[in-house]
Amino acid sequence: MSSEFITLFMFASMLILMATGQRVYGVIGAVGSAAALWLWGTGSFELPFNAAFQVLNWYPLITVPFFVFMGYMLSESGIANNLYRMFHVWFGNVRGGLALGTMGLMIVISMFNGLSVAGMAIGATVALPELLRRGYDKVMITGVIQGGSSLGIMGPPSVVLILYAMIARQPVLQLWLAGVGPFFLMAIVFTLYIYIRCRIQPELGPILPEEERARITTREKFILLREGLLPFGLFAAIMGLFFSGTTSLVETSMVGALLSLLAAWFSGKLDRRVLEETTRNTLAVSAMFLWIILGALCFSAVYDGLGAIKAIEGLLLNTFDLSPWGVLSMMLLSFIILGMFLDDTAMLVIVAPLYIPLVKLLGFDLIWFGILYTITCQIAYIVPPFGYNLFLMRAMAPPEITIVDIYKSIVPFFFLMVFCMIIIMVFPDIAMYLPDLYSGKR
Repeated sequence: MSSEFITLFMFASMLILMATGQRVYGVIGAVGSAAALWLWGTGSFELPFNAAFQVLNWYPLITVPFFVFMGYMLSESGIANNLYRMFHVWFGNVRGGLALGTMGLMIVISMFNGLSVAGMAIGATVALPELLRRGYDKVMITGVIQGGSSLGIMGPPSVVLILYAMIARQPVLQLWLAGVGPFFLMAIVFTLYIYIRCRIQPELGPILPEEERARITTREKFILLREGLLPFGLFAAIMGLFFSGTTSLVETSMVGALLSLLAAWFSGKLDRRVLEETTRNTLAVSAMFLWIILGALCFSAVYDGLGAIKAIEGLLLNTFDLSPWGVLSMMLLSFIILGMFLDDTAMLVIVAPLYIPLVKLLGFDLIWFGILYTITCQIAYIVPPFGYNLFLMRAMAPPEITIVDIYKSIVPFFFLMVFCMIIIMVFPDIAMYLPDLYSGKR
């Protein structure tokens, strides 16, 4: 059988099994193991076994549960609520100020969690009801929460970039540093969009009534500022320890988890419920992540053994006669299309064995490509019909926000993300300056 036919069979089997609602990691691992057994006999069972040891020997993977714990602890303990109240008071007299504050909340939560789940949960349960009560446009603010929460997978400690590092065999620290510039670029672009739109259409984002602003004393403002700045202090502490060389990457994640626990205790929010919910969520996310990596490595080992990557290279480079930038654009477009039907991890596991060797062959930097891939994941999170954030918003939003409102809300953020991706393609130093500086290339 040709490698093209085996490729088609493996990917078709995977998509059919996913359509039945089976777990992503189970489908990926089962298809990889079954294909190995079918092609090479019983001796091929060593492939998934070796993949398991490869996962267990990858030291940076230890950071995942600690960073996830840190994000959930800040969320479950209510420290993020204090942060929102700070934004609420300090930005309330600005047109669209609460929407800007909500975006600020999403940005800060993204710095701690590495996922979009915590930002969505806090935004939909804490910020959304308050914004609706204040008369904000429901379509705009729904988009603000969905777009802002997607930033969680871009900056450190992005869990998506850890998975990409594992599959592409790139240093996770370099990827995290590469994500800093694009993270702030997108945060600034989103914030400017909200500000400009509320200036053009004032009815979308009313300011706080004057009598309500008058009731808030200067002392109360500074008390809220102190409480709201606690997460910033935590983030500054762990990043300072890391970049000064005091702690390694894994040690930094442990310090972050410990400091979040101490912050919850210091603020009087640490109790048995908070600790139990945080631990349970951390265990669920970390175990799921580990199984996905295990299945991905098994699938990739089989696929590499087939030599099918050469067939894909020939198809894109010789059949269509595209330039390197044309091939890259096709890859990113395929990620966006796949993201309409698959989540980010499934998308990476399915396509990475095809694209990562080809990207390297074309002469593009794999760190830079990882950032572009992550932006396509952000787009996939908000694109119908199966965008992850769309489902989360539908589950948590109040009844007056319909599915049509949710779909309409993401349109401007879709184009803003595409715009940012093009900017990073044209000016790659936005992503590559910090990694190059750290590695001594500048």
